[in-house]
Amino acid sequence: MLLQAAPTAAPNPSEVAARNGLFIALAVFTLIFLVVLVRAMRANASRGEQVKSPGSIWGVSFIANFFDTLGVGSYATTTTMFRHWKLVPDEKIPGTLNVGYVLPTVVQAYIYTTIVPVGVRTLILMIAAAVVGAWLGAGVVSSWSRRKVQIGMGLCLLGFVVLKTLSLLGVAPSGGTLLQLSGARLAIAVVGNFMLGALMTLGIGLYAPCMILISLLGMNPTAAYPIMMGSCAFLMPMASVRFVRTGGYDPRPIIGMLIAGIPAVLIAAFIVKTLPLVAVTWLVVIVVLYTAISLLRAASRERSIAADATAAEAQPA
Repeated sequence: MLLQAAPTAAPNPSEVAARNGLFIALAVFTLIFLVVLVRAMRANASRGEQVKSPGSIWGVSFIANFFDTLGVGSYATTTTMFRHWKLVPDEKIPGTLNVGYVLPTVVQAYIYTTIVPVGVRTLILMIAAAVVGAWLGAGVVSSWSRRKVQIGMGLCLLGFVVLKTLSLLGVAPSGGTLLQLSGARLAIAVVGNFMLGALMTLGIGLYAPCMILISLLGMNPTAAYPIMMGSCAFLMPMASVRFVRTGGYDPRPIIGMLIAGIPAVLIAAFIVKTLPLVAVTWLVVIVVLYTAISLLRAASRERSIAADATAAEAQPA
């Protein structure tokens, strides 16, 4: 992740206590998720379903989370790899992304929420909004048909392409100097993060749009990272519980995604720290654009197939 120094101030004891409370809550959320997931995986195994991750999944998770920690994003890149190698059915991709990347994202949140300053009130309210949005969004997306998921993911990936392109061209807002928000700005941030949390359950990822949101509101771009990572770290366990309970995910990749992503985050955060990623990001944009178009074309084919089947049923015997 490319972090620039943000203004710092002497830590306020009440804010330190609130931040520590946030860490404890995150641990509780993660533990609840793990209990639900372990029970579901055991039930899947008892029914004879495969729960062991293929070797390719471990590589996908490591690559995606390594570049995610450096600021590229993991959802769009993983969706592209999933579809290219046909690792996960389209309708299961959003749930699988949310369930599989919980632990790597939690590790990111602990690292960057500790080292990057941001107003605790702003942080907590935006995280809470994202969690509620994700909980409601997961309940909707987990029941969608393959075609609806394909359309939703295709449109969200196109949004990712637009946001990343604006950033690469230097058109995206550069932000201001604020480390916290209040009044109308805080209200806009909370509503915006609620919507982004809901959209994240479709696999768009929250980092790029959240960065633009808080930059538009005048926050220091560095202060965005605890908000983005904290939002994802809290919303993913809660959204994932709904995906697990409704079966809206593919259990086969989960173990590899959860485990392989953790060392990738640690290596990127503490050893690599920064890389010249402009060329890599342009490549990601091009590949994700191709994936978005292929998803929308697949949805169009699904519609044609459904129409043909309906017409065939209407024919007299």
